[in-house]
Amino acid sequence: MSIAQIIQDAWNKQSKWLIALRPLSWLYQFGFTVNKQLYQKGIKKTYQAPVPVMIIGNITVGGSGKTPLLIQLVKYLQHHHVRVGVISRGYGGQGPFPALVTLDSVPDQVGDEPCLIVQSTEVPMVVGGNRQANIELLLQHYELDLIISDDGLQHWALARQIEWIVLDNNRGLGNQKLLPEGYLREPVSRLKHGTVIEHAHQPHSALNMHLEVTEPYLLNPSFDQSEQFDPTLDYYAVVGIGFPQRFYNTLESIGVTQFQCHEFPDHYDYEIDDLQFEDNNPIITTEKDAVKLLPLLKNHSTFSREIWVVPVGAVLSDECYLLLNQQLTQLGIDLIQG
Repeated sequence: MSIAQIIQDAWNKQSKWLIALRPLSWLYQFGFTVNKQLYQKGIKKTYQAPVPVMIIGNITVGGSGKTPLLIQLVKYLQHHHVRVGVISRGYGGQGPFPALVTLDSVPDQVGDEPCLIVQSTEVPMVVGGNRQANIELLLQHYELDLIISDDGLQHWALARQIEWIVLDNNRGLGNQKLLPEGYLREPVSRLKHGTVIEHAHQPHSALNMHLEVTEPYLLNPSFDQSEQFDPTLDYYAVVGIGFPQRFYNTLESIGVTQFQCHEFPDHYDYEIDDLQFEDNNPIITTEKDAVKLLPLLKNHSTFSREIWVVPVGAVLSDECYLLLNQQLTQLGIDLIQG
């Protein structure tokens, strides 16, 4: 098990030994605070894009439901004829950057989440660590009304007009400590300075979302796609996401109770050996993992184990859409009905 996995497990269990990392958290807080103040005082320059920027991020490390939320917002905006584009760091991709993401892009080049976003929406998208370069390349190719930044809440070099912060109540805020003692990127007080979207099935806030599961599908290109999903089988749950427990909860919600957990780090670069087991039981995984597994299957045509994918979509409260409409109207962006 890698150091990253050990720490992630400790975060999820709120292990007491994490207190040994507190001096590093103090150092992180000092560096973070100084850097933020340099931007606030104008000592470091902030890039102001020529079109409005909306950031969808979180104050925690790991999964919060941010990507499904972004996909749903893009679909909503496209339906209402808003010309929207997306930028992202492209974590896990090797570049070269900045890079346009297309339906032919592969995770090794641009990252797994950007591939999933574009495959789901066909939205114009550019990835790379330099957000300004991403936006400039995006605007060279497309006329846009709005740019959504996938993550980047702590990227103070990018000016933004709207901030949505996803707060996963299932995972919570852990021990509420900053990195690396806890998994907070910013103090809890940061939630007072943005639009907080509560991710929960039983929310306390009017601004909320939850994930809804649709019918699992077979990933293997050469298999009979008409085969029906059977939740009573024994599965290998193969996941490389920030908060695996959410996926296990999802499996139980659709009646899958017999599964062995095989966890990998977030954005893990799979190899075919990771999918080999002693029997022929099928694998079950997430859509995010599937975008990395599909190229493996295409390169190993003799692989015979079924891989089932569990798709999820974000369901937003009506108040979320109402607020979004108000925020966009204030920026001069009108949503066309129908």
